Amino acid sequence: MRLTLRVWRQQNADADGAMSTYEVDGISPDMSFLEMLDTLNEDLILRGEEPVAFDHDCREGICGACSLVINGDAHGPERTTTCQLHMRSFSDGDTIDVEPWRASAFPVIKDLVVDRSAFDRIIQAGGYITAPTGAAPEAHATPVPKPDADFAFEHAECIGCGACVAACPNGAAMLFTSAKINHLNVLPQGAPERETRVLDMVAQMDDEGFGGCTLTGECATACPKGIPLVSITAMNREWLRATRKSAKK
Repeated sequence: MRLTLRVWRQQNADADGAMSTYEVDGISPDMSFLEMLDTLNEDLILRGEEPVAFDHDCREGICGACSLVINGDAHGPERTTTCQLHMRSFSDGDTIDVEPWRASAFPVIKDLVVDRSAFDRIIQAGGYITAPTGAAPEAHATPVPKPDADFAFEHAECIGCGACVAACPNGAAMLFTSAKINHLNVLPQGAPERETRVLDMVAQMDDEGFGGCTLTGECATACPKGIPLVSITAMNREWLRATRKSAKK
């Protein structure tokens, strides 16, 4: 396939950015989107030009590092991560726009790379459990009801890619934060920090400058791991519960 790419280029966070147009040829439909960008960068290096900077790591849809807005959609036209998006989703002669995540809490570092350390600070605020040191406890020592285990596993699938923020018209991080809260709060191991966890993590999310949630649902639609919108309502119930309990103290 022969494609026209319009790629966001920005030297650093303080510089102005702009879309640059490139032509790539010989692209196989079996290539991943990142492999297509590798081909572009090889051509740029051979021409003595600076390659396009973009985030990636495992390239297996697990780590959440890849983070591109493709033709206006977070991760592109399929519900998957950018690294698992294949060029068979496009047609010969297509023009493809490639941009970084757009959110004030995710400043551009260079080209398509953004700083997502705000997510790290949200997790640091309460995304952990109190556990004694020593050998791992027996797996069946603490019974967990099957519905609670399923709920926890569903939310633990979040890979922190940030597609929810990029897709949200408000730049909200509620789906990410709720997933990280819910998968711990529903389990007995997460009970000791249940109230402080939700209060501290939501407060940190607000401090990072993410937008407010209006439940448009774009976050859940874009999430490559299928975190449901009900995650946000579950977190809101946890937050109200913790707020009322804190007010009584």
